[in-house]
Amino acid sequence: MRLRTLFLSAGLMALAPTLCAPAMAASASAQPAAQSGGQKGRAASIPFANHGGVQDWRADGTRAVYFKDNHRQWYRADLIGTATDLPFVENIGIISGPGGALDRFGGVLVKGQRYMFSAFQAVDGPPAKKAHKTR
Repeated sequence: MRLRTLFLSAGLMALAPTLCAPAMAASASAQPAAQSGGQKGRAASIPFANHGGVQDWRADGTRAVYFKDNHRQWYRADLIGTATDLPFVENIGIISGPGGALDRFGGVLVKGQRYMFSAFQAVDGPPAKKAHKTR
């Protein structure tokens, strides 16, 4: 009985490379896409947001904020609630994590009111500005 178990485990070890090869090839082909800037739309974070890691920000209505980090990468943060004062304020506070990173667990302070993020992801840039109506 013991000899049969030994042959069975040796046979499985011999088949392991052929069974795992498709999975390893798929992960190897997905890896360069992630390294070549394929992070648009994925969960992200801005390191050292509490020490000057955020260079610029723009409000997108009352439910989203765009942040630009020191590497000129833009991020979109969707808010859980509606911040009615957000389009009209000149400055906001940043609620970062204990390590100082701004991510989906962070939030913003608008006129003393906390608004936590429901999503935080890297994007290509801020929304285009709307043209003013002429009379």
